[in-house]
Amino acid sequence: MSAPTDAIESRQAWRWAVLAGLLCSLAAHGAEPSWLHRLQLAPGFKLNLFATGVDGARSMALGSQGTVFVGTRRSGRVYALTDSDRDGRSDRLRVIARGLPMPNGIAFKNGDLYVAAVNRVLRYRNIEQRLDDPPVPEVLYDKLPGAWHHGWRYIRFGPDGWLYIAIGAPCNVCNKPGVARIARLDIHSGRLETVARGVRNSVGFDWHPRTRRLWFTDNGRDYLGDDSPADEINRVDKNGEHFGFPFCHGGNVVDPQFGSPGVCRRYKAPAVRLGAHVAPLGLRFYTGRRFPARYRRGFFVAEHGSWNRSVKTGYRVIFVALHNGRAGTPQPFITGWLKGQKTLGRPVDFLNLPDGSLLISDDHAGLIYRVRAVP
Repeated sequence: MSAPTDAIESRQAWRWAVLAGLLCSLAAHGAEPSWLHRLQLAPGFKLNLFATGVDGARSMALGSQGTVFVGTRRSGRVYALTDSDRDGRSDRLRVIARGLPMPNGIAFKNGDLYVAAVNRVLRYRNIEQRLDDPPVPEVLYDKLPGAWHHGWRYIRFGPDGWLYIAIGAPCNVCNKPGVARIARLDIHSGRLETVARGVRNSVGFDWHPRTRRLWFTDNGRDYLGDDSPADEINRVDKNGEHFGFPFCHGGNVVDPQFGSPGVCRRYKAPAVRLGAHVAPLGLRFYTGRRFPARYRRGFFVAEHGSWNRSVKTGYRVIFVALHNGRAGTPQPFITGWLKGQKTLGRPVDFLNLPDGSLLISDDHAGLIYRVRAVP
């Protein structure tokens, strides 16, 4: 992609973000959607709304005092949700940041909130003591790529204490240095290291609770047809592994521009091949004690849903069980966000709560769902 094209895309994306912010300010908050009853959960679970009116709700992080922080992509906002009476529903929504460029990625550590905004990582010190008067953020790191295409970062702190950052490719398919990878940042020294290469665009990852291996979603390239290539779930066994982009997609599709015969054998194959264009975003291992035992041996994935497929696909939450470290066949966990070809909601990310319930964000409906097991 040429530099002039990048500049045009950046201006267009910024105008869209400003417009979305204005629409957010006009939107009515608090209404429960009439279609909520359409959502079908796996047997033994119930769903309620943890929060409404969270325009563009994307990535989530949990504060040490129970605050649920929520990033966004198009509205430029970061929210703080509190449930003071612990009844499983947020009783107050605060906007703690406005006007940020795609603050999709958020993370919490030692009292501080970290927000990824395209080329920068910001830090809000002692945030839970300042919800009504948020501090001016510090710029922790400002050397990430600045392209808006796939510039909505996903970040989380790993078991090693480093801040992991997804750095998507600034294109549908291209071969450019410094992108299409997952990196980790030492927040003390500013040192940035590559963890996984050949990753087109990951918007969700988590670590196995026991093995500490990193699992991540990856969105496949567009314009190779409705049914190709597969979207991916991958596992990192050693730092620096290459997962194929832009040469090979889904472990078995040779790119017509950058690939060559037999090229897929050079790269690590996906742990799970999903449907083409289902757009897997959030991935989370369940770490609570309330769900049945089988759900403590696998992870959930939010299939955000296709954007340009002739017949929509995805728009659901799936569960993938692990057997001796190997992923089984994905099983539907929540469906119903599609009514025919009409989009009702689009799941994005997950958050384990201390009470054993699981939160799910929805950037299309502006909702946070809470799922709990029932006898």
